[in-house]
Amino acid sequence: MKSRFLFLLFAILCFINTFSQNVLVLDKDSKHPLAGVIISGDNETIQTNIDGEASLNLFQDDEMLIFQNKSYNNIQISKSEVLRTNNIIYLTSRVDLDEVVISASKFEQSSRDIPQKIVNISAKDIHFINPQTSADLLENTGNIFIQKSQLGGGSPLIRGFSTNRLLITVDGVRMNNAIFRSGNLQNVISIDPFTIQNTEITLGAGSVVYGSDAIGGVMSFYTKKPQLSYKDDLYFKTNALARFASANFEKTGHVDLNFGFKKWAFLSSFSYSDYDDLRMGKHGPDEYLRPEFVETINGIDAVVVNDNPLVQTPTGFNQYNLMQKVRYEPKEDLSLDLGLYFSRTSNFSRYDRLLRYRGDVLRSAEWYYGPQQWFMSSLQYTKLRSSSNLYDKVQTTLAYQNFKESRHDRNFQSEIENIREESVNALSFNMDLEKRISQKTELFYGLEYVYNLVNSIGQEKDIYTNITTPTVSRYPDDSNWQSAAIYTSLKYKPSNKFILQSGLRYNQVFASANFTENNQYLNLPFDSTKINSGALTGTAGISWLPNKTIQWKLNASTAFRAPNIDDIGKVFDSEPGSVVVPNDNLNPEYAYGGELGLLLNFNDTFILDLATYYTFLDNALVRRDYAINGETEIMYDGELSNIQAIQNASKAWIYGFEVGLKVNFSQNVKLTSQYNIIGGSEEDNGIEIPVRHVAPNFGNTHLIFNKNRIRIDGFVDYNGELSNNQLAPSEAEKDYLYAKDADGNPYSPSWYTLNLRTQYELKEYLSITLGLENITDQRYRKYSSGIASPGRNFIVSLSYSL
Repeated sequence: MKSRFLFLLFAILCFINTFSQNVLVLDKDSKHPLAGVIISGDNETIQTNIDGEASLNLFQDDEMLIFQNKSYNNIQISKSEVLRTNNIIYLTSRVDLDEVVISASKFEQSSRDIPQKIVNISAKDIHFINPQTSADLLENTGNIFIQKSQLGGGSPLIRGFSTNRLLITVDGVRMNNAIFRSGNLQNVISIDPFTIQNTEITLGAGSVVYGSDAIGGVMSFYTKKPQLSYKDDLYFKTNALARFASANFEKTGHVDLNFGFKKWAFLSSFSYSDYDDLRMGKHGPDEYLRPEFVETINGIDAVVVNDNPLVQTPTGFNQYNLMQKVRYEPKEDLSLDLGLYFSRTSNFSRYDRLLRYRGDVLRSAEWYYGPQQWFMSSLQYTKLRSSSNLYDKVQTTLAYQNFKESRHDRNFQSEIENIREESVNALSFNMDLEKRISQKTELFYGLEYVYNLVNSIGQEKDIYTNITTPTVSRYPDDSNWQSAAIYTSLKYKPSNKFILQSGLRYNQVFASANFTENNQYLNLPFDSTKINSGALTGTAGISWLPNKTIQWKLNASTAFRAPNIDDIGKVFDSEPGSVVVPNDNLNPEYAYGGELGLLLNFNDTFILDLATYYTFLDNALVRRDYAINGETEIMYDGELSNIQAIQNASKAWIYGFEVGLKVNFSQNVKLTSQYNIIGGSEEDNGIEIPVRHVAPNFGNTHLIFNKNRIRIDGFVDYNGELSNNQLAPSEAEKDYLYAKDADGNPYSPSWYTLNLRTQYELKEYLSITLGLENITDQRYRKYSSGIASPGRNFIVSLSYSL
């Protein structure tokens, strides 16, 4: 009996010793497990499994081990030292052109295989960039131009397209909804930059995979996933950050907590930001100064002299973000993910509307957005290995979103405040599948259904009595928008040097709106409208790598945008003296485009990335003058206004050239640069005019030093001029936003900023990031923006990770 007990005890000790010699390999930044890491000793070689684990039993205690993966820096360490580090090895990612992207097909692919240009922002880059908002994160790429009408904003422009001709997704869920407008959109700021694991920006059309709106590009945000322990012990991790910026006296705090068990994991995140009024730079056009503003004193509106014209009053606001994620992984390659997301701002002024004058007096006493609120819940089922004849991988996503926003404006010394409130409930279902047909051929296919319900009210409020009366709403109440689609994409890879990808998508879009309530104010010639239209889009492209130095990418595609409720049913004052009304006769707009890219890589030392593109937009939905019952003017909010409507009344031609440069002078010093040249015109009653959302030429250059615990980045952001005759007519009419040229005409001057950013790792768990932006204190306003950009701005953030 005693011998049996000793044998059992010996077996248990052997088992414990064996288990304790399992190593877990993690990405240093994301702490995600790394599969396929090769571990080499003197005589044996093994690799980690899908959970990032491997047994070290084959190696001697004093044996030196090398951990290597092509996307990470190698680590050499003895087995005994591994056992002393709690059996966890962290690998640091390195620059690798063969990075993995998800957005091209909803499943992981090598970027080399994709014929389109996709820009990837990693977790490590996000941590160093330390952006104030997700809009600022996008701008840092040098490929995306950001417009801002106010501090609480950030509207991306990609390759001459913007707003509802660009698509935003969060963890695979479409964020665009039925009231995404052609005017500048601020929804991207609802995405918390501190929760983003990585971001992928597809430059160019993405309608085959994503459907309507994906004409100019797709911005795919992937948030952090809860991390499991992959063993019986609890895996706990927390991140905390505090950030301050001087230009708007930003105070930001963030914390997230991860609790990981063997099959269950939980991730909770909270962020809060508070911003004061933004200070602009000292050196620049006087037209951008804020010499005076309206203040209500004892119930009376008065024009007040601004003590400091560099301070843009009022622009401050605050925002908080919450995220809760739950992950259940019952077995290898099978997971269920629940995500809950919530974002809410305070009221924030639409600063550009507060700059308008009527005669010599400011036009508006107040013009502000109510809280911008976004809630999303998503449930995602993922199976990455299957013996089914129909698929090898499948992912289904069911999501619900709620959007709330409102607009409040009141003319100077008026007792009536105009209020418009909107809410959108959005349901979506996606199923995406992948099947390897042969060693050379992969098939991706899927289906999607989206349903949006729009609620909208309009009110006039007497600010002295607080009595409200109904008025015309911005959108027809209880209107809806639906989209159903199927798609397929084929990837053929006969060799590592040649890859062909092609795809097709068919979309059917339905929309319904009733104008009965608004007709008592508008007297439209119709009471309702319905849209039932189909759209077929396709893409075909090749990626050709004749040798290690050269890669060619050629892609042709079509894309579309179906009219939404904003197009068919909106009522709003588009500009002083004009009002947009509904139009019941709209069709989808189509884009036909091509792209040619060339990548030259000289031994990973000198890398040149070139791309040129051309897009033709047909049947374009644009705002044009309109008539109701033969009348061209209507009373709106107490003002006789010119009537306009969204119409299929234009064509547009957009083209551009992009050049990216990377020079690795050494392992520690590198230079990167990106420059974008964009041009285009659209048809307006037979005359070609500049396209409104074609940005000036722009780019950036970075010189980066990175060694051990310190990283230093000195960079320049720069932007070309748009002369008066290069401005779209709708922009030239907003002369209050622009500087004046020698002839007194509005134009957008060129500008540049000098900037410095550094990050130092005080401890493995503690780092500090310091930045000094716009060092020379330039005063500039980005093209089409209503707010001047920050002046000299000192930024400091402290991050803690345990």
